[in-house]
Amino acid sequence: MDVPSTLSSCSAWRLASVRSAAAPEAEREQIANAVRERMVDRVWFVGSNESTAPQIESGFDQALQQLELHLQNRCYLLGDRPAMADFGLAPQIYNAWTDPTGGAMISAAYPSVLAWIQRMLFPRVEGDFESWESLQGTLAPLLKAQVGERFLPWSDANRKALLAGDPEFTVALVDGAWTQKPQKYHAKSLEALRDKYQPLADHGPLTQLLQAVNCHTWLQRD
Repeated sequence: MDVPSTLSSCSAWRLASVRSAAAPEAEREQIANAVRERMVDRVWFVGSNESTAPQIESGFDQALQQLELHLQNRCYLLGDRPAMADFGLAPQIYNAWTDPTGGAMISAAYPSVLAWIQRMLFPRVEGDFESWESLQGTLAPLLKAQVGERFLPWSDANRKALLAGDPEFTVALVDGAWTQKPQKYHAKSLEALRDKYQPLADHGPLTQLLQAVNCHTWLQRD
């Protein structure tokens, strides 16, 4: 069995075991087969392939480094009380931590990130939110690299591909060219972000902040 098949089998079996821990082995194997059949074909659809694998790995590692630095002296992303940002991002990192590969990366080198995702299992107010002046030194680089230079340019290209009826699209990101099939959900999420930004478009300090992290352009309507 080749390596990709082995990895997918291990992941499918792990998910089946978590879902039906008390089930007989034969039943768990049946569930694992169903997971494998559904998800392996979706890997390319969501943009994961041999060409993009280095980008995914480098982007994830960079994000962990930036999060580690940002969370060293605070409990949550915006200070010492949880915000929507924490509830949106922490579950994604936590899910990566439950995977053997991602978990090994996080546990080995990112103790503040690990403490944060575990803290978010039972979040509570530990203090106040911080000002942008206090946050920006470590939060601005994270927003620029992961949102302004990766997610939003990708999201805009994805939306344009859907509108054009293209079966796939390629976009130049900071790590190189990225190719995949378009996704309807992310076109809707970009529209929602733009809708939320429009009432605040005349807010000078917010505009300056978004421009500094390369996010402002992508929030403008065509």
